[in-house]
Order: sequence, then C-alpha cells, then structure tokens
Amino acid sequence: MTENEQAVRTFSLPSVAGNERLAAKKIEELLRPLGLSLRLLERIKTAVAETAMNAIEHGNRYHEDLPVTIETEITPGSLYIRIADYGGQKDTPMAEEPDIDAKLAGIQSPRGWGLFLIHRMADDVRFTTDKERHTVELTFFLVREGDSDFSI
Repeated sequence: MTENEQAVRTFSLPSVAGNERLAAKKIEELLRPLGLSLRLLERIKTAVAETAMNAIEHGNRYHEDLPVTIETEITPGSLYIRIADYGGQKDTPMAEEPDIDAKLAGIQSPRGWGLFLIHRMADDVRFTTDKERHTVELTFFLVREGDSDFSI
C-alpha cells in the first residue's frame, strides 16, 4: 500500500449469540497480509469481538434479521474499524472501571467488562448515534512484526 492508498472492506453478520467470534475470525483473515505484530492482532480481535458482542446483544437485541455491519479502513499508519448496529436510539454508557471485589460482593454487576476492555485494547474509541444506527469506531495505530508495541 502506498502513502496515499487506503483499503476499505465491509461485511455483515446476523445478530446471533456467538457471532462475535466470527467477527474476530474475519478481521484476523482480513488483516493477516499486513504482517501485524501478534500482540496488536490479538488486541484488535479482542476489541472487535467485544464490540460485536455488544452490538448483537444491546444494539440489535439478538434480532437475527438486524445485521451488525463491520467496516474496516486501512491507511498506511492506522486501522479504523466501524461496527454498527440498529440501536441508534440510545447512547453508550460510560465504561465503568471493573472492581473485582465489588463484583464478588454483589455491589457491582458481574457484567460490564466489555466497554472497559474495548477502551484498553483500542488506541481510540468513538461512538456515534443517529435515530437508527449506533456505530463504534475503533482506531488502532499499525505496528508490524518486529516493531515495538507498548500500548498495553
């Protein structure tokens, strides 16, 4: 890819429990030719799986007929992944810092690790909402095999 080139790919998945794993697998297949560091690739897959799971569960509420759309945009220095669902009527809550002791004591919900993980895995996370669609844009700075990757 030259300095000014960018590649955009889009795919959709039905809103079925477990399809977050399919989203991560498709992203891995798409990114494999880039020669990214294993550490970065695992961060990307984790963030995509968590975001897709939230889109399936909270955005589309497991309605199989409502797809989760995943768009990737690869530029020479960055990767942008936009994951959209049909939950546009509600805002995304703030990512609460999980407290394992509070969770075990029942003070904090045992759930709620997804947004926390997404924010820790991606270099930037942005949310947009309109009346129909809710989109999460994940940004990753590309690090290739042999480069250092100290972002975790």
